[in-house]
Amino acid sequence: MRPYTVVIADDHVMFRQGLKKIIDANPAYSIVGEASTGAELLELLKKTTPDLVLLDISMPQLQGLDAAKEIKKRYPKVKILILTMHKSNEYLNYALSIGADGYLLKEDADSELFSAIDTVRHHGVYISPLLSPQLKDLLLRKYREERSQVPEDPLTKREKEILRHIAEGKSSREIGALLDISSRTVEHHRANMMRKLGCRKIAELVRYAIQKGYTADQVFPIMP
Repeated sequence: MRPYTVVIADDHVMFRQGLKKIIDANPAYSIVGEASTGAELLELLKKTTPDLVLLDISMPQLQGLDAAKEIKKRYPKVKILILTMHKSNEYLNYALSIGADGYLLKEDADSELFSAIDTVRHHGVYISPLLSPQLKDLLLRKYREERSQVPEDPLTKREKEILRHIAEGKSSREIGALLDISSRTVEHHRANMMRKLGCRKIAELVRYAIQKGYTADQVFPIMP
């Protein structure tokens, strides 16, 4: 059986080298590339397509989550395990919404690295033990809010459909092609949604989509 191939993307050289040494010691895995920036990672993936990318969030040139979104668009079969120090629910939810297959805190990496990789490798979604309770609380709170049905969602069915695609990182042109409407119509709907919801930035629209459960990746298996 061939080794499971991995690329490491992290701007901290010492951390990257330590991670490489740990993974290379396991014959089931093989490091096939390293990157220190998001842009460098995307260039690397043009030359080699690994099974998994271990990806930090905070990197120069192109942030990890932006790189993750682009990777999922270009190479949908490549698994992405976010490896970060950020404990924020917002980061976690956004990472999952754009297709990341796992979210591992660096402080958990010593004991959880291979468990996380194996979970992702076998099509599960991995979440660091320190974050799992937060996620469960968040999902429970979301469920209760939906059951209460207040406030009523002001968006139309078409707006919700467009918002889902926006949250998945698609451009106005891509959304228009999918829905058989013009990109200008998409932008008109987007402006209406921002006005209705009082949003000033696209990130606020994305956050609203995640909270309301409009994203395609909202339902996923949570594995220990």
